[in-house]
Amino acid sequence: MLYLSTRGHAEQKRFCDILLEGLAPDGGLYMPVQYPQIDDAKLTALRETLQNQGYAALAFEILSLYIDDIPAEDLRALCNKTYTEAVFGTAAIVPVRQLEGQLMIEALSNGPTLAFKDMAMQLLGNLFEYELARRGEELNILGATSGDTGSAAEYAMRGKKGVRVFMTSPHGRMSPFQQAQMFSLQDENIHNIAIEGVFDDCQDIVKAVSNDHAFKAQYKIGTVNSINWARLLAQVVYYFAGYLQATSKNSEKVSFTVPSGNFGNVCAGHVARQMGLPIAKLVVATNENDVLDEFFRTGVYQVRGAAHTFETSSPSMDISKASNFERFVFDLVGRDGARLQQLFSQGVAQEGRFDLQADPAFKDAAGRYGFVSGKSSHADRLATIQDTYQRLGQMIDTHTADGVKVAREHLGAEPMIVLETALPIKFAATIEEALGHLPERPAKFDGIEALPKRVVVMPADVDQVKTYIKDHCR
Repeated sequence: MLYLSTRGHAEQKRFCDILLEGLAPDGGLYMPVQYPQIDDAKLTALRETLQNQGYAALAFEILSLYIDDIPAEDLRALCNKTYTEAVFGTAAIVPVRQLEGQLMIEALSNGPTLAFKDMAMQLLGNLFEYELARRGEELNILGATSGDTGSAAEYAMRGKKGVRVFMTSPHGRMSPFQQAQMFSLQDENIHNIAIEGVFDDCQDIVKAVSNDHAFKAQYKIGTVNSINWARLLAQVVYYFAGYLQATSKNSEKVSFTVPSGNFGNVCAGHVARQMGLPIAKLVVATNENDVLDEFFRTGVYQVRGAAHTFETSSPSMDISKASNFERFVFDLVGRDGARLQQLFSQGVAQEGRFDLQADPAFKDAAGRYGFVSGKSSHADRLATIQDTYQRLGQMIDTHTADGVKVAREHLGAEPMIVLETALPIKFAATIEEALGHLPERPAKFDGIEALPKRVVVMPADVDQVKTYIKDHCR
């Protein structure tokens, strides 16, 4: 399997090269040259694999379709090491439960940091350690987080040989629990940088450093953000697991609703659907930062500046410049790298927008790719959390509440699976506002907010971040 850049860079690469590289040299994102296809016989085999051998075996079967430069026995061992009941708290790893009627929730937040990001990040940590040891190299990971990516990455990479993590986050814009999870880590290979700005500022810094090819090469910069294809690929697996748990035969379809900020989570669903998984609809659920909802309704992608990126009670979705959206648009415009380059390098970079509403490809987007969308507000979140708890006896976090609210607007005859984003404790203040009491806290996180913190605060300045990396790579 070879991988190409969304922006047309000529050189195609294999999986382990793009694993360590992050962005392509032209600033594009890597995509597989083609999507492996899952026919009815293969889907039946995957169903039997999940039922008889479990999630780790299913992960191996999916990943091996895209990874041919890691020996099969090693890849299987990495999957078995990653997806264990000890790490994820349940043998099913991602159990699907009924909320009501055809509405279901796929539990993705049973990992070490109580958020869905653990599903991919735990694998990524093991892949990095394996490949770096094989090459005898080191890697400095530069990332950006709006909440859960940072803690998931740091918990996955802490103590890993040959890996340092430099994680940027918007200063003061994450929940206290999210901040404490990251900033309380004392491991020498973990560095937290709080940027005075919003998440998009952090993400812009990561891209700017990645596009400085000399710096990137000298300091061996990689990324764990979902611009890294390996992370998105790991997320494809739980779409298959969700589908196989919600259906009894391959002729059935399901839909998925995905709380969306940076578009990586739902983009993994797009990949699964392109592979042939019987997905009816992919429902993009946004909060007040509704850039993605606006696009899927109108065809206009309008990036917003920091002043118009709202601070909400579902903060991991407070994003107005969705990096992984480029991967979907690449497919939408027929994998035309030059067209993609024009839309993002000129349209978004120079004008902050592009408009596809008159494009025939966009007009067929819902039918061809299954995408629909909706948005949620703070009042909607409170009402959904209250209803789900009081009437149905289930407590959900703020982001999952956005998903449930929007999912109900798109229910059809098929099962609708909402992807759980995090456990409620990560957003305790809003849960208390909705229900009048705090959610349960796992014992291992008691008193986490009071622990000593390792974090530096700096302005949204690329050069200052580069200097910090230089000073801590010695």
